[in-house]
Amino acid sequence: MPDQQRCLIVDGAVVPDEWRLLGEASERPADEPVIMPLADWQAAREATTAPLLASDTVLTPELVAELVEAPLIAIDFPKFTDGRGYSLARLLRERHGYHGQIRAVGDVLIDQLFYMSRCGFNAFSLREDQLADDALKALNTFSRSYQPGTDTREPLFRRRLRERNPQRSVA
Repeated sequence: MPDQQRCLIVDGAVVPDEWRLLGEASERPADEPVIMPLADWQAAREATTAPLLASDTVLTPELVAELVEAPLIAIDFPKFTDGRGYSLARLLRERHGYHGQIRAVGDVLIDQLFYMSRCGFNAFSLREDQLADDALKALNTFSRSYQPGTDTREPLFRRRLRERNPQRSVA
């Protein structure tokens, strides 16, 4: 299915993609919002551009100060087995307080969406062979999580203690 357009899910809904993903040395179309490699974005820094972070990007304080102004941040998954993007999203959300869209691009599979969303991704550009209906179901694979995430700060054992004993404070 190479001629099929990638499915984009943002905040749990399938939406049209207004942003075009550019590769290295791609020519930028006029007046079209584009996601471009980090170095190109740093040179352009326009309202209609957004950075694409490689999975090995190091989030220095200087880079984070630039990224906070970005309308969205795309994180590349060159292979579905490369988990470094999970860490980038989590750091951007929790440590650096980024509130904009964090989009997973590249080799993104529906099996990963639930875990990606727990790490701070709220947008997913699915691989061409992935189905939107299956992806939306995958976002709700589990009703509860053991570990804390960007969506739930408390681990499950603390939530259960609090639910059983609402008057008692769990530290």
